[in-house]
Amino acid sequence: MSESLSVPALSEEAASKRSGANGGWKDFVAGSLAGAAQVRMQIGGAAFSGPIDCLARTVRNEGIRGLYKGMASPLAGCAAVNSLLFWAYSYGKFVQTGSLDAAPTLGQIAVAGAGAGIVNSILASPVELIKVRLQVQNSTSIAAGAMLYRGPVHMARHLARQFGIRGIMWGFWATVAREIPAYAAFYTGFEFTKRGLARILAGGDSNKLGAIPLMCSGSVGGICYWTACYPLDVIKSRVQNATAPPRGAGYIARVAKDIMKEQGIKGFFRGYTPSVVRSIPAAAVTFATYELVIRALNDAK
Repeated sequence: MSESLSVPALSEEAASKRSGANGGWKDFVAGSLAGAAQVRMQIGGAAFSGPIDCLARTVRNEGIRGLYKGMASPLAGCAAVNSLLFWAYSYGKFVQTGSLDAAPTLGQIAVAGAGAGIVNSILASPVELIKVRLQVQNSTSIAAGAMLYRGPVHMARHLARQFGIRGIMWGFWATVAREIPAYAAFYTGFEFTKRGLARILAGGDSNKLGAIPLMCSGSVGGICYWTACYPLDVIKSRVQNATAPPRGAGYIARVAKDIMKEQGIKGFFRGYTPSVVRSIPAAAVTFATYELVIRALNDAK
């Protein structure tokens, strides 16, 4: 590793890990409920007329606890996942610009975001696998007689015992395919909006922006995230809720073909509305927390 990766660079990466972890907890709190409707609508197809119908039927059939199935997995993993994500993003910017002080172009932001998405898939894929499968068990998308899991640890052990490492990394490449456009759009949308608001409100200095403009910028990033990747997220959910891990390199295309045949183009956007609604507060608090914690850590140096 070259000497250009100086101690300040490592300090910046550490700051990104800490601020990403803080943002991750707030993201989880802000967005967990809508996530239940999102996954069930993706898997259940036309079984639900909309997100309200999905949530109402879930409560009627499974009680309030049904809305929070699978939440233990992202709750336990959100700090690690977001720390890894924001560290990889910061490092990706540094690699391209060669400096911590240089302002990357929006193109470089997109590349760093896409790279961070690839790295993030290593943790995000097993976390989301467990979340997806727990959220839909007992729903109409699970065949009668299917095994019911007591929780994330029980599921992880069962999948590892039955399928080996494939059972833990089930749907990994579908996750990678989703994360690349998702995080390219996520960070680019945030930076584009933040820089625009900085020109209007702070004379071009984004470090002078307060929490509200940062939250607005984060919300735009969240909307861009789901808009860029949603069809791929539907495919990922279908893959991770199948009866066995996929084989072969073409499974993403095969699942996409099946969705199109069964539901048409609408099948790729079921659950999109609750996802976007969820993303507005979730991404707002994530990015505002990230930026403000980075500032505080830098000021403390």
